[in-house]
Amino acid sequence: LACFCCMLKKDMRFRTSSLILSQLLLSTCTNGRIYSIVAPLRGGSSTSGAHLGVSLSKQSVTTSNKLDSAVTGNDDPVRPRGGAVKAYKLENTTSPLSSEDIEEVVGNVTEVCSAENTTSVITDTESSSTAPTTEEEEECGIAIAKKRFGRKLKNRNSMNIKRKLTHAAFGMFFAGLNHVIPRSKFVPGMAILTSVTLFMELMRYRKGFGWMNHALHYVLGSALRKQEMEGKFTGSFYYFLGVTTTAFLFPGTPATLGIIQLALADPSASYFGRQTRHIYWSRIENGLGGFGRNKGILGFLGGALVCVPFNYAMFSAAKWSLIGLPAKPLVSQLLGASAALGLAGAFADLAVPTPAITMPKKVLGVRVPPFHIDDNFVVPIFSGFACTKMFEILCWDNLELAQFLFF
Repeated sequence: LACFCCMLKKDMRFRTSSLILSQLLLSTCTNGRIYSIVAPLRGGSSTSGAHLGVSLSKQSVTTSNKLDSAVTGNDDPVRPRGGAVKAYKLENTTSPLSSEDIEEVVGNVTEVCSAENTTSVITDTESSSTAPTTEEEEECGIAIAKKRFGRKLKNRNSMNIKRKLTHAAFGMFFAGLNHVIPRSKFVPGMAILTSVTLFMELMRYRKGFGWMNHALHYVLGSALRKQEMEGKFTGSFYYFLGVTTTAFLFPGTPATLGIIQLALADPSASYFGRQTRHIYWSRIENGLGGFGRNKGILGFLGGALVCVPFNYAMFSAAKWSLIGLPAKPLVSQLLGASAALGLAGAFADLAVPTPAITMPKKVLGVRVPPFHIDDNFVVPIFSGFACTKMFEILCWDNLELAQFLFF
């Protein structure tokens, strides 16, 4: 076997004894079929090996390659191991081969062929019966989703007006539900929706759950971002989680106003930030410990200004008589409160760095979901907290908004 491998790979010069041994080895490893060897040796000359040509089928070449790896181990050209030692010694000698030497080498090669075939069968059986791990399933699912949907979607640096309008519409919708539905029913309902969304995020890259990605893309379409089909959670989970947490932590009016800041301040700050990204002095590069990284002051101010007229309209239509005030507060007070609330929402959006801070893939050796700090979660909570403190300072506790928020 060693002689045959050297003949193929190193173009060595063989003697008559080596050629006979190679024929025997080929015959043993290819079910008794000896392939023709062209250009016979002439008088045992040392230069005759250069004229040696071998015509082999694809099967014989494959078999010889397997034998080479099995006997020599990792294509080691220095010295074969195991049953090929005898062949190595025979190839490097000038003495004629005896029948006992040939039988010994052929027997060793036969054992190697049998062991190789047995190992191959066992390996194939084990590989086919071993189920893929969860991590392998998810990587495969991510690759499929990226190929089918990721190429059609835009990244976070794109303007994506549809996403911003969808963001604002959902925020106003949930704010209206929180205003109309009692807190004891709204919070459990949102908790169920958040749990279902989390289950979807954890399972949609697993085998058998690919239909979830199809459904997401069908419902949201281009409102999705490219990275949300490449292993990251969608913004929907953090959106629902932020709304649920805000409604749970704060009473009706502050919670409703906090959700509205999420609906308005977040997309408008993103819009103005994209529009003014070429104004160098307004950009925050690395931020302070990640605070406001890759965001802009002008985007922050734009998000706050968009919230002011909406907040003022809701404060103007609120039921002031229910809190013991004889008349509606002054316009200056309403404008100040509207601006403060808008600034709180825009500031919360500014504080979240871009790209978001994401948890490591493993914690203490345990694989964890790809959670990250998202502005959809931070903005409503911070805005609701700021609204509560502002109401305490202005003595607007228990203030109720109008039946339809704006009228």
